[in-house]
Amino acid sequence: MRRHLAAAAAGLATAALLTFAPTSQADLRVDDVTHHEFQVNCSVTHRAPDDPIVFPGLPGASHDHSFAGNITTDAHSTLESLRGAGLGATSCLAPDDLSAYWFPTMFDGDQPVVPIGRQVIYYKSGVLDYTSVRPFPPGLRYVVGSPMASLDEFRTAPGRVEGWECGNDFFNWDFPTHCMAGSQLNIRYQAPSCWDGVHLDSADHKSHMAYPVEGVCPSTHPNPVPMLEFKIAFPVDGDTSRVRLASGRGYSWHYDFFNAWDPPTLAALVSHCINGGLQCDPRGYDQYKPHRGAALGENYRLPGRP
Repeated sequence: MRRHLAAAAAGLATAALLTFAPTSQADLRVDDVTHHEFQVNCSVTHRAPDDPIVFPGLPGASHDHSFAGNITTDAHSTLESLRGAGLGATSCLAPDDLSAYWFPTMFDGDQPVVPIGRQVIYYKSGVLDYTSVRPFPPGLRYVVGSPMASLDEFRTAPGRVEGWECGNDFFNWDFPTHCMAGSQLNIRYQAPSCWDGVHLDSADHKSHMAYPVEGVCPSTHPNPVPMLEFKIAFPVDGDTSRVRLASGRGYSWHYDFFNAWDPPTLAALVSHCINGGLQCDPRGYDQYKPHRGAALGENYRLPGRP
């Protein structure tokens, strides 16, 4: 069954490549391409001490999480329930993205700090051959980072970790003790982007995924998929000595992803933006290459869909 899902996802990606292939080979020259990505912009919808990946079916078993994307996500969520929420049951701009995204809630003392507005989640190529990236298979899920990580483990994680930043203070592996007035605490952390091609999850929720080695997926995980990079901004400034995550210090930062995209929509965005070497917004449009068009319509849906 899992292999059938993977094959179906690969087929959709191939079909999308035929539809959204670059119009000129010059667009694919290595020296011309600096990005291969699209954005998913989603706001936080709710908080709960749930984690349907780590503690499935056990409400209240986790530390507090802030959820974005699918508005129904809870401890009992499955691929079927996320998809069953229906078109538009998401805080993301694309109504066909019913995926669930979540991360530990931030607190300033006892007060939760909720990101304001839509946050940016990048879908990028994590491998050098960006034309080889294929969409996530339906139901793929994993955890990035660890609530148990030490500061050094967070700092030396295999994906690019920019750490915490605010104002002109960058690359902090724990929270800075002060942020200039008007700034926010930001975090960026990259996910693994190589899939084993078989398992949609694993016992530790990580082993079915791997990071590329020198830009190439290892033989144990030969399938390049989009590399997620959460970019979350927390409205905190001034004295941050009381700031903490529900999971602990700043280096306990981690996040979860449960794929429930409409497969043709995800395939179109991956093909047009990642495989096409574009720097796309949530519609799959690159303002620097307007002649290449957009993958989605003004309503953030595939052309022809109402």
